[in-house]
Amino acid sequence: MIEVRPFGRLGRFKNEWLNARHHFNFGNYRDPARTGFGKLMVWNDDEIAPGTGFDPHPHRDMEIVTYVREGAITHQDSLGNEGRTVAGDVQVMHAGTGITHAEYNKETRATLLFQIWIRPDIYGVDPGWEARTFPKEGSGLAVFASGRAQDAGSGALALHADAAVFAGTLKAGETIRFPIGAGRRLYLVPVNGTVTVNGIVAKQRDGVAIGDETEVSIAAAHPVELVAVDVAA
Repeated sequence: MIEVRPFGRLGRFKNEWLNARHHFNFGNYRDPARTGFGKLMVWNDDEIAPGTGFDPHPHRDMEIVTYVREGAITHQDSLGNEGRTVAGDVQVMHAGTGITHAEYNKETRATLLFQIWIRPDIYGVDPGWEARTFPKEGSGLAVFASGRAQDAGSGALALHADAAVFAGTLKAGETIRFPIGAGRRLYLVPVNGTVTVNGIVAKQRDGVAIGDETEVSIAAAHPVELVAVDVAA
């Protein structure tokens, strides 16, 4: 099963500083067919105006991954963590027993990011936050955050969930094959271009929900950045 969820049909929220699209139910957006995808619960596509952001607010028992596509985001939390995550890099927050955080765009241009929420396998863990700069060379999808046993020692940021977040680029004319384990699902979003997934076309910022497949072929006619999440069904 491969289902393309066009960007124009995603849930929407817009105010004076935030322009957001929701791949799954979030806030006031409710669709019975968009209640998550396995352990993947939220995928928000956010544009945050300069000098604005999310004021302090709490979370609990959720793994929250932020992938910055353009600009940068500055994180602050109740544990005393503070850091700036720039385009192409990833931060992970373990909400665990409870954490309050804020996310601000302190840049002079809009920040574009994906925020991804994954339901943990273990509840009541100590809260925490990490961010990491990853190499930008090469092509294909690399694991940036994971709780899968097979990714131990990979250098990926840790998750308290049987899930993995991948990101990377495909060159013009490149095709990769991506294996999907039994009982698992993959959700894929092309950031800035068009790909075909087993011959099915997905355009910029569309969501691609993939289930009951053992492998997918992902092809790009032009250079394209991709983000994907592998989760237990």
